[in-house]
Amino acid sequence: MRNLKLLHSLHCSGWQGLGKPQCLTLRTDTGTLLVGSDLGVTELDPHTEQVLRKVSLVEEAFLPDDGTGCIVGIEDLPDQESVCVATASGDVILYNLNSKQLECVGSVDSGLTGMSWSPDQELVVLTTGQGTIIMMTKEFDAVTEVGIHQDDFGEGKFITVGWGKKETQFHGTEGKQAARCKPVDIQPAFPWDDQKSRVTWRGDGQLFAISAVCPVTGSRKLRIWNRECVLQSTSESVSGLEQALCWKPSGNLIASTQRKLNKHDVVFFEQNGLQHGEFSLPFDKGQVKVNEMVWNSDSTVLAVWLEDLRSTGEGIKDVHQNTYVQLWTVGNYHWYLKQSLHFGGDRAERIVSLMWDPESPYRLHVLCSEWLYLSFNWHWTIDRSTGEESSDFANVAVIDGDKVLVTPFRQTVVPPPMCAYQLQLPCAVNQVAFSADPQRSNDIAILTTDSRISVYQAGDGVNEDSEIKVGAGDGSGSKKRITIPKLVKTYRIKFEEGASEPLNPLKLRMITWVKENTFLALCQGPRTSQSVVCQLVTSSEESQEGEIKIRSPVIVDGHVINLCHNQKTQTVALVLSSGQILRYFWDSSESCVKPWKSATGCLVQFPQPCIETALCPVDAEQMVLGLTERSRFFINNLEIASNVTSFVVCDEFLLFTTHSHTCRCLNLRTTSLKVLSHLSSSDSQPNDETVRRVERGSRIVTVVPQDTKLLLQMPRGNLEVVHHRALVLAQVRKYLDRLQYKEAFECMRKLRINLNLIHDHNPKGFLENLENFVKQIESINYINLFLTELKEEDVTKTMYPYLPSSSTSVHEVGTKVNTVCDALRTTMERINPHKYSLSILTCHVRKRTPELETALQKVHELRVDPPSDPEAVSAEEALKYLLFLVDVNELYDYAVGTYDFDLVMMVAEKSQKDPKEYLPFLNNLKKMETNYQRYTIDKYLKRYKKALGHLSKCGPQHFTELLNLVKDQQMYNEALKLFPVNSLGYKDISIAYGEYLSEKHYYEQAGLIFARCGECEKALGAFLLCNSWQQVFCMVSRLHFTEDKVVGMAQTIAGRLTEQQRYSEAAIVLEQYAKDYEEAITSLLQGAAWEESLRLIYKYNRADILETNLKPSILEAHSNHMEFLDTQKTLFMRHKSRLVVVREIKEKEQDGFLDEEMANGPDSDLYSEASSMRSASGISSKYSHSNSRISARSSKNRRKAERKRHSLKEGSPLEDVALLEALGGIICTLDKLTGEVHRLLKVLVLFGYDVLASELQRSLEDALRVVEKSIPDIWQPDLKKAAACPVLGPDSTANSITASFGHLRNGAVPHQDEIFDPPKLNKNVQWKLNIL
Repeated sequence: MRNLKLLHSLHCSGWQGLGKPQCLTLRTDTGTLLVGSDLGVTELDPHTEQVLRKVSLVEEAFLPDDGTGCIVGIEDLPDQESVCVATASGDVILYNLNSKQLECVGSVDSGLTGMSWSPDQELVVLTTGQGTIIMMTKEFDAVTEVGIHQDDFGEGKFITVGWGKKETQFHGTEGKQAARCKPVDIQPAFPWDDQKSRVTWRGDGQLFAISAVCPVTGSRKLRIWNRECVLQSTSESVSGLEQALCWKPSGNLIASTQRKLNKHDVVFFEQNGLQHGEFSLPFDKGQVKVNEMVWNSDSTVLAVWLEDLRSTGEGIKDVHQNTYVQLWTVGNYHWYLKQSLHFGGDRAERIVSLMWDPESPYRLHVLCSEWLYLSFNWHWTIDRSTGEESSDFANVAVIDGDKVLVTPFRQTVVPPPMCAYQLQLPCAVNQVAFSADPQRSNDIAILTTDSRISVYQAGDGVNEDSEIKVGAGDGSGSKKRITIPKLVKTYRIKFEEGASEPLNPLKLRMITWVKENTFLALCQGPRTSQSVVCQLVTSSEESQEGEIKIRSPVIVDGHVINLCHNQKTQTVALVLSSGQILRYFWDSSESCVKPWKSATGCLVQFPQPCIETALCPVDAEQMVLGLTERSRFFINNLEIASNVTSFVVCDEFLLFTTHSHTCRCLNLRTTSLKVLSHLSSSDSQPNDETVRRVERGSRIVTVVPQDTKLLLQMPRGNLEVVHHRALVLAQVRKYLDRLQYKEAFECMRKLRINLNLIHDHNPKGFLENLENFVKQIESINYINLFLTELKEEDVTKTMYPYLPSSSTSVHEVGTKVNTVCDALRTTMERINPHKYSLSILTCHVRKRTPELETALQKVHELRVDPPSDPEAVSAEEALKYLLFLVDVNELYDYAVGTYDFDLVMMVAEKSQKDPKEYLPFLNNLKKMETNYQRYTIDKYLKRYKKALGHLSKCGPQHFTELLNLVKDQQMYNEALKLFPVNSLGYKDISIAYGEYLSEKHYYEQAGLIFARCGECEKALGAFLLCNSWQQVFCMVSRLHFTEDKVVGMAQTIAGRLTEQQRYSEAAIVLEQYAKDYEEAITSLLQGAAWEESLRLIYKYNRADILETNLKPSILEAHSNHMEFLDTQKTLFMRHKSRLVVVREIKEKEQDGFLDEEMANGPDSDLYSEASSMRSASGISSKYSHSNSRISARSSKNRRKAERKRHSLKEGSPLEDVALLEALGGIICTLDKLTGEVHRLLKVLVLFGYDVLASELQRSLEDALRVVEKSIPDIWQPDLKKAAACPVLGPDSTANSITASFGHLRNGAVPHQDEIFDPPKLNKNVQWKLNIL
């Protein structure tokens, strides 16, 4: 679907070289031309139109001075800084471009007919006048010399398997006569054949082919040789084979031409010599001859150089006739003639040499007689209509010789090479332009090689013009009626000085149709470094052929390579080859160009020249979009992406494809330039509607405006229609904003968009227009489909996020479905409840808590009282539909739960249930008392709370059954609410409840229940089991125990409290209930309650205990504290030192200073294992795999795994984390010790142990000081940030990621956060004594 657009052309004729030019080569390093002539070599600079040097070959007698000399080959050798020239007389000459030395490196007595260098310039092949090949190295050392014409087929000779003679083989539909036909005589070479051998190399330089005239038959034959000049294969005899020869650089085909009886073909050969494919040239028999064919460097374009023939006398004589250059491309196995350059019959315009640029694939160099040089820079483009209204057909025009293949993609999609219709022109087409007028965007203007513009206007219906041929999308083969344009008028371009023909082919380029009677175009300026932008204005004459005059030319310094126009603002931008952007004021009184400036007044320039451009508003400012040959995409001077393959602007959307096989669609109204600038660095979100995956190599053809179609073309040429999610959603949102619910629903249903968007886009507007929605949709099935897809999720925030969303919630979270169902049901009941009865049932069923009882009741009403409305449905249909929505068993249970046996029977009859199953059950229910009946139904439906309520009303005779139900379903609280507090039933249920709690080991709660219902003995036992000693003595009081029994129980309870280290509580029990104050004091001393023990000592006047128990206890406590502080301080310093080592190792590993063998080195004990040398965010796959297995075990095992994971063992995977955890624990322990030390210090001072007290206070103070000073070094500021994502990274595995997310679910992350947070010391506690 692409055409070749001329970006830039050069036309140089103001120089004169030596003699008459004959051949051409290009110096790639300087961009200058080396032209070989009959007198020597001339170097030309096409940009300055200067002759840089003239090297005469006449002075050294390499060429004669009479002008009869001929150079058969010329090649620039950059490595040798020389140019190699071969003459017909047999000399091979090397001219050094720096030293200007001329050297003859070889000579052949028989003369030379051609010279061809290999692509890598390591070898050169010379063809001699004796019909031999001479192969030489780049140093001109001879490799071999062999004859061209050899009888052997070559090394690739085909193997005969002995299947008989050709005469005895099957010949298909040709029959036996084919075996008797005599072979056709091979036609000798034509008179205009120059009889010279042609040499062409394959792109990799491993093979070359030679086309030479056979001395026996006189016809041309093709032979393929390898790099060692060994014959590989010989082509079959082909009658009418001509001189042109070129091997496709990609290496798969060799192109030549063949003249047949009724046509002239370009034929292709494989490297084994067999013919493979062909296409016909658009000329009559004997009209032209083909001089040369040349492939461009990327094998996409084949240039064919042709020349007219004229029949005179008895034969065909070569005279000075018109010459042509045709550019052919292939797509979907069809060859397209994309460009045809017509050179006149003037001798000055006759082509003498043609070549493609070796570095720029689409630059063509043409050298004509009289030193006329032309250069054409081409690029691929898609000629599409640019309208943005629904009246635009999204036309795409494809040039194919003298035909334009047009397909309106809004109406039909026809894959190339077919089309919807063809426009037949009188001569070859050079360019196609669509009108920029929004009302006439389907009109087409076509520029042909005769410098005429034909204007076609879109009409209503099929045109009967004989020049228009309907293709695949015609009225007979398609149901759609295609609108075909008709030819309105043809205009002839009138050039300057009254000339009716241009001075060179394609003088005008970039023709843009900006107004009904105005075109814009570009051409070359007075100098080669200048360009001219002008206006082409059509005449208003009524003659058959109009005239276009060139008006308001504006000279631009530089080469303009692109012209883009915005139809809305009528702005025109010019892009120069330097990247500079100019604004062209064409609609003003005096046309002019000015530099393009941004809104801030800054000059705008592309960093690189852009070959595709467009104008569109971004951030309310007109900006220029550009795409370079290297896939870099710019908006003004800002690079947006570096991997863009194609782009298009349609309405407010920018669409582009990338090398990563995605297509992005951005809304320029809602996307700021700042967001676009970060486009390449930002990753797409999971539900990002702007990104879509496409097939590899896809390119945008066009976008159907005001629709959802996006046309992509694959590399092989076929088309694919996609509906980009962004376009679809934008169109749906437009429909919803316009309240076009029917169009929106059909689009969403067809393209699988979640129907919740109808509501979520604008909930308030939707609920206010429900009646409009119902009347537009109308179909019951569509309304039911909408209801069944409803869900609580807001799709504008999840599935289809949209920044400027108009979604405004009108209901609380979790009530959307209920709100919509209720509102829609009310609306349908108001419009026509009988017609929409099925949808009303759907509203009841789709609520979050399905109202199946209500739905069943409505079905029952339909059965009892059928409506007379013809649009109403019967009860059977309604019930059948309800069974479609709800499982039959579930619906049957709901029917039973209504206690309406008629409704149950109606549902049961429509189900697959056996009447033997449900009839006895229903009959038994009918015999029961009402409450017991409903209890039985509720129990059957497992509605135990309702069943309990009904059973409680059945009387005392069913209390046992009720108690069993309460025990089975554990509904103790519900049962207690049904009975008075002082009733017998209440007590029985309470006893059962307490026993249940005791079984669950909730002893304290069981005791409370027992105590509440008066079961004090059972309550006492429960309180004893949970050591609730206050409640125990309350129960003892209520049971009136004896004093001895109370003392015994007090001693027992005190022992249990002491075991639990509840020393203060044990002391209270011993003192107050056991009357044993000595044991009470002992218990207080064990619990370090020094002041309370002193109180009891002095209360009971037992000063002897001070010496026997108190002082030894405080001295022992002092000793233990001192030892503990010393141990904790030493451990803290050891862990801190180890943490520094571990961190250094990991930093070195990250910097790449450690290799994998370090763990096995002599200092391996200083380093962690390879897996432990990773950062805290990386976990070894082995460890992670084990954790993923552990994650499914019990909580006890998980805690064990956590402890194992944070191991302090050197070399463990997370040793640094374990050290952090241990250090934090030490700090917390020391901080909590201050209160206990404070109480000990006071009692030490009280009894005169000032030295010991000072020693203890100083030791704890030193420890806290060391800890506080070390906290900033251990918990560094970036520590938590480095560990923020512990599951991802280059060392992570699937198992490690799974295990880490398992820890997230198990609540392990908060613990991790605490580890990486520095502990805080409580400085508000005044624990030190100032008297020390």
